[in-house]
Amino acid sequence: ADPLLPDRFDKGHLNGKKLCKLELQHRLGLDEREDVTVVAMVTRMTEQKGFDLVMRMLGELMEYNDMQFVLLGSGDKIYEDFMRAAEARYKGRLCAYIGYSDTLAHLIYAGSDFYLMPSRFEPCGISQMIAMRYGSLPIVRETGGLADTVTPYNKYDGSGNGFSFKNCNAHEMKDAVLTALAAYREPEVISGLVRAAMEADFGFDKSAEEYARHYLWML
Repeated sequence: ADPLLPDRFDKGHLNGKKLCKLELQHRLGLDEREDVTVVAMVTRMTEQKGFDLVMRMLGELMEYNDMQFVLLGSGDKIYEDFMRAAEARYKGRLCAYIGYSDTLAHLIYAGSDFYLMPSRFEPCGISQMIAMRYGSLPIVRETGGLADTVTPYNKYDGSGNGFSFKNCNAHEMKDAVLTALAAYREPEVISGLVRAAMEADFGFDKSAEEYARHYLWML
């Protein structure tokens, strides 16, 4: 029900999400293709957020022509300069918006297929939960709140609500992204993961019930 989006959608009716993707591509000057996979980040560009891993692997990931990359954020100059150069190199497939726009952030969550969050540490993390609400599947490092909220895709039973990798390793991050891209080519798999992500409940009611279950018996 986000009023900032060009169209609305829910877990059972995702056509509006496709329209949000096309609007995102149009607004950022990307090739307007519904079939391409959009991987996005809304982040501070720092080592804590794992941006050094992105810097090491972005060139190899962009070799996959069915992927576009969108960044909204600012941070260390070395990363900002790197992303500006990458945008020039991959014009039409990559956009680096250095700065912040609340309206654009909403559109990125809604229009992207995957949300990359390779943090070195993340005590809680909010962005991955926002992404899931908008049906953008998180790709995260297994740390702190990211490990608590993102259940990695299990190819044997189709369960999960995102993708993850264990170590602060650029190649592990790349493998997780490639696993996500492969899953995207299987409509039944990806629709199940998107539904699970959008149904995820991280509200206080659930937390309070869990707290009561563990502790109230002691009174």
